[in-house]
Amino acid sequence: MDKTVLQKTAVEIRKGILTSVHSAKAGHPGGSLSAADLLTYLYFEKMNIDPKDPKKSDRDRFVLSKGHAAPALYSTLAHRGYFPVETLTTLRQIGSILQGHPDMKHIPGVDMSSGSLGQGISAAVGIALAGKLSDQNYKTYALLGDGEIQEGQVWEAAMLAAHQHLNNLVLIVDNNNLQIDGAIDEVNSPYPIDKKFEAFNFFVIPVEDGNDFSQLEAAFNKADTVTDQPVAIIMKTVKGKGVSFMENQASWHGTAPNDEQYALAMEELTKAGEQL
Repeated sequence: MDKTVLQKTAVEIRKGILTSVHSAKAGHPGGSLSAADLLTYLYFEKMNIDPKDPKKSDRDRFVLSKGHAAPALYSTLAHRGYFPVETLTTLRQIGSILQGHPDMKHIPGVDMSSGSLGQGISAAVGIALAGKLSDQNYKTYALLGDGEIQEGQVWEAAMLAAHQHLNNLVLIVDNNNLQIDGAIDEVNSPYPIDKKFEAFNFFVIPVEDGNDFSQLEAAFNKADTVTDQPVAIIMKTVKGKGVSFMENQASWHGTAPNDEQYALAMEELTKAGEQL
């Protein structure tokens, strides 16, 4: 797909993120916005998926290990055609399929329920291992937060992935450098992230700007050439990307915009889309 088309799609996905969180008056916009470009690239360019057949056996799988970024996944799935975009305004409402964290039992296109940080990667490793054992050719992608990798379970799963030579597993770390309490290196530093994954026998691919589609494309193309190891893509991103007053502000980790802030953010995104 043309990069400009991807950029325009990412703008619409960001609008969906803000609309859902504003409607719910709760949610996590910061880390959803930082991951919007990655999800746009995966669902509109990279992954073998079919919204008309969400459970097809050879589909690529995706696990949102940082499950609180559910608004980003929901907006991506909606714009990809898994369910109506209008559903986004029902986020976190009683009776809605779109709860605060992804639910594989009720949401088309969600391959794994997630939310408790650290656990998603274990599920992704299991899904990738199942693919190997059943001789299926799908790939498993999992998105982790950089604060999330402070969890010990992440490294237990990473150890098994490398031991099993899961070359059908690609982990992506959304390195926006902020978590709910502030900068990750001040709360409990996981740096150097690349060296840690290398020590666990991953093939590591750094991405200087994970909000740039050309760099994402180069990283995933390189990942496809790895034959005997799992891959970890460490992408630097901007928390709150696309909304000027949210960018690089830890306070927007789990805060919903009020009416005035929502209007301002949507105006910014609309202008950005028009300029593409």
